[in-house]
Amino acid sequence: MDNISTLDALPLWGFFTLTLVLVLLAIEGGYRLGRFRVTHAEHEKEAPVGAMVAAMLGLLAFILAFTFGLAAQRFDTRRQVLLDEANAIGTSYLRAAMLTQHEEEIRALLRDYVDVRLNAVQTRGALAEGIRQSEVLQNRLWDHAVALARDNPDSIVVGLFVQSLNEVIDLHAKRVTAGVRNRIPGAIWLALFSVAALSLGAMGYHAGLVRTSRSLAILAVGLTFTVVIGLIADLDNPREGFLNVSQQALIDLRESMKPVAQP
Repeated sequence: MDNISTLDALPLWGFFTLTLVLVLLAIEGGYRLGRFRVTHAEHEKEAPVGAMVAAMLGLLAFILAFTFGLAAQRFDTRRQVLLDEANAIGTSYLRAAMLTQHEEEIRALLRDYVDVRLNAVQTRGALAEGIRQSEVLQNRLWDHAVALARDNPDSIVVGLFVQSLNEVIDLHAKRVTAGVRNRIPGAIWLALFSVAALSLGAMGYHAGLVRTSRSLAILAVGLTFTVVIGLIADLDNPREGFLNVSQQALIDLRESMKPVAQP
């Protein structure tokens, strides 16, 4: 049903910790290899190695920027699709009030639909069930629309309602695609981690080659790269983390859909 990224098997804090460990291991491994080369091999000139390390770190920066751009673009898409969906549901709800048949049933189903959408996001582990319930409600709403269209083939109001309801159903598919299936491909993650390990390992190798002692700056460098990679993972994960798409548009819509109490 949904194409969950393999990285979702880890919570974000576990992803951050694992990334930090891998980064520090790459630097330490490169450093030890550099010290080994100094004592057990012919003298290696430091300048060419430094130039190659700089080139690799530049390539790493490029891949980080590219991957961050992909994640940010997907985040913006999820936010825009949510706003479009809230607008489409609100339009359908308002147009349903002009119908002469089944208007109360339709408006009640639309209220339930918004509740299901909110619960799927706000309740952990409820996404799959939320998608299933959404599709059930869509089918019930569409059955009403078909009946209305058959009974009122020339009604402009019915035509407008069917149009807005069709947009609601289309936006469901777009939201599922943008929020669940359209993730950063695994090949890009593999390339990012590979280039990061090789680049930071080369940096450690250069440090060992010039016989510098270990510095606390290594920890700062490792944390810096880990934070950036963790931020990319957070942007790419629509289900947990600190950077989540606000559901305020749907919450406000649900507040406006409360039935008016009869005096």
